[in-house]
Order: sequence, then structure tokens, then C-alpha cells
Amino acid sequence: MTTLLRYNLEAEGYEVDNVGRGDEAEIRLRESVPDLVLLDWMLPGLSGIELCRRIRMRPETERLPVIMLTARGEETERVRGLATGADDYVVKPFSVPELVARVKALLRRAKPDHVASVLKAGDISLDRETKRVHRGNREIRLGPTEFRLLEFLMQAPGRVFAREQLLDSVWGRDVYIDERTVDVHVGRLRKSINRVREVDPIRTVRGAGYSFDETFAKH
Repeated sequence: MTTLLRYNLEAEGYEVDNVGRGDEAEIRLRESVPDLVLLDWMLPGLSGIELCRRIRMRPETERLPVIMLTARGEETERVRGLATGADDYVVKPFSVPELVARVKALLRRAKPDHVASVLKAGDISLDRETKRVHRGNREIRLGPTEFRLLEFLMQAPGRVFAREQLLDSVWGRDVYIDERTVDVHVGRLRKSINRVREVDPIRTVRGAGYSFDETFAKH
């Protein structure tokens, strides 16, 4: 079921990271916060219900969308799961297409920018379907990596991402490259989107990383 679910989610364009233990999942969440968590109640190491409680206690993850997966179908257990902080509760065995639909619906509510086909900020627009970027009336031609980098940053204006986080999210966890590669691609992205006297929407936070300036839309 896990393999089938992963296949269907990836077919919809989602990047899936599978962790088999609750304690390992907690460590991973401290390293990088995903857009949504599918959480099994009966995880070894740390139960899903306890992990959900801890997710809600941390400021970095208190609003993280969580769908609880469990074989416990009793009403009292559903109430307990939702009371602990789960946004949705799915009883096994479940329909994979239905679960994928629930993921989409929850992301639409919690993170509308993550499912919108067009991202806009100030005079910059990024179309995910056509893979085109415009600034004002001119089209900006970006390579695949620069496009994914801009898309990722525009999804969360103001949030600072460390180079390691950008490597994991834009290049993928299975790719082993130097963190300085991020600096090179940010430089290329800046060169492409900024002309003389245009405001740079990408903010460098010394010692921390990069962010898409949340005040850019006001310029």
C-alpha cells in the first residue's frame, strides 16, 4: 500500500519522503518542514499520536497539515486523533484515489500557493503549467533548476531557507552536491530576473540562507 500510495502521489507531482519510524520522523521534521504529513498511528519508536502532539507543540510545525492513517475506526479513537491535532483522519483500508483527493483538498485550504497554477508577487508571475516566468511585460527564460528554485522561494515569501533545505527541496535528498552550488544558482537566478534599477526579490540572510522578500509585492 505504501508503494502504491507513493506512486500515485508522485504521479500527481508531489515529492514524497517516506520514514518508517516515529522517532526518525521527528528528527527529519526538525531538519526540514514538509508541506503535509501523512502520519500512521502505529509507528514504531514513537507513536503517530504522540508525534502529532509534538508537531503541534513546536512553533515551526504547529500549522503543518497532518492526515492521520489508522486501523482504529471507533468514534472515540477518531475524536482522540483529531483532538491531538490531526486535520483529517483516514481509516484503513482506504482508497488511494480518495486519500490523494484528501491531500489535495487539505493543501488547497492550508497552503493555497502550493497548489495554485500561477504564483504572483509584485511584477513577477510564475506559471507552473507552462513553465514560464514573466516580470512585467517581459518573459524571463530560466533553466530548470532556476525555475524550481524561484518556485520554491515564491511559495513561502519571507521564510528563510538554509542552503541545506534548498538542496533537499529543489535538488532532492538523493543528490549529493556542495552547498555552494546553491549560491551559484541563486546568482544565476538574480542575473536573469533583475535588470538595472529593478528591485531584487531574493534576500540573502547572512549566516542563514535565502528568502523571497515578503515586502517585494509592495514595491
